[in-house]
Amino acid sequence: MDSVNHYRSGFRSIAGDDEPSAPKHQRGRIVHTAAEVWRFAIVGSVGFAVEAVILTVLVRAGDWGLYEARLLSFSLAVSATWALNRRFTFTHRSSANRKREYARYFTVQSVGALLNLGVYSAFLLQWPSLGAWPVLPLAAGSLSAMVFNFLGVRFFAFTGSSVGI
Repeated sequence: MDSVNHYRSGFRSIAGDDEPSAPKHQRGRIVHTAAEVWRFAIVGSVGFAVEAVILTVLVRAGDWGLYEARLLSFSLAVSATWALNRRFTFTHRSSANRKREYARYFTVQSVGALLNLGVYSAFLLQWPSLGAWPVLPLAAGSLSAMVFNFLGVRFFAFTGSSVGI
């Protein structure tokens, strides 16, 4: 029995009756960051919908070219996600200097878009058979860009103190 108690003393109880494995402030930071990631993903989904609708309307009803329409739809989607992320995801990090914040946000999103395309292309070059399943390299590019964009906007664009909108 002593050896069992000695063995257990170095581990946390699965039932949670011992001290938690991380101090309270660390758990709070983890929960806060997870909530930011979740809100960032939701805002990104809204941004995708905004871009998809604008792109479709411009191409089908406005007779725009595919690339010209994409430039405008991307720009408007970035503007929408900046406003939403500023309001819901990174409220406590919003800056009083909105122009600087927006410029940095747009820069991060643009580099993320290039990263997305680069990963997508690299997957197709490395594994040409994925051309039959383009959603796989698309997912790899999107996931890479999402991680880059989240970290970029969190630490580069939204760096100010909390301000009202």
